[in-house]
Amino acid sequence: MKVRGGGRAGLVVVGLAAVLVGCGRGDGGEEAGEAPESASASASVSASASASESASVSSAEQGRLAPDVLQSRWWSWAASEPESTNPVADEDGGDCARNQPKDVWFLAGTFGTRAQRSCPVPAGVPVAFPLVNRIGGLEDCALFMDGVDGSAVLDGRKVKADVYRDEAVTVEGVASNPVTGTDQTFEGTGCGLWVQLPALKSGVHSLKIRGTAGDFATGVDYTLTVAAAS
Repeated sequence: MKVRGGGRAGLVVVGLAAVLVGCGRGDGGEEAGEAPESASASASVSASASASESASVSSAEQGRLAPDVLQSRWWSWAASEPESTNPVADEDGGDCARNQPKDVWFLAGTFGTRAQRSCPVPAGVPVAFPLVNRIGGLEDCALFMDGVDGSAVLDGRKVKADVYRDEAVTVEGVASNPVTGTDQTFEGTGCGLWVQLPALKSGVHSLKIRGTAGDFATGVDYTLTVAAAS
């Protein structure tokens, strides 16, 4: 996630390489808490799978979020916790349920490392995540998208990724979060590879997420346990 501001420069969340406010000291050299001229970030590629692509996915594909809405909501979710409880910094999945909305279940990547996480997922809720993504200006995204790659494998079967090149996004966060490093709200251009899956069937599922952007690489092996529908 390349971050301009007080965050973690050159890091990614399952593909999160961003230039955002407050993620350490980045290319622009601003200190934490300053508003960015543009926000850049790399995360995951979005993919969608139908029931025919994976027996793990329920037959009816549920409502998909528009690219701008998905990216705005995911980035804001990823920036909604300080580092000690942040889903991107999570080592084992213990924090993956924090601040989850009711209509979608978000998954995070890492800051450029590999992780293994076990997460509960509610029944009847779609799942969404990036493989690699970024927030910045139009030129930032154009350059970024030339070099991204990623994959998502659900229960041994690859799922299709959606490519988002230049969507207007708005990001909110809490103070001292490791993704943006600030509680300021800002706008930018979002891009990357994203996945939106329909609700998974009850039971235990494996999901392997990989993303690369230039010399940045990230990956998470998830064990997702979906409760039986009530």
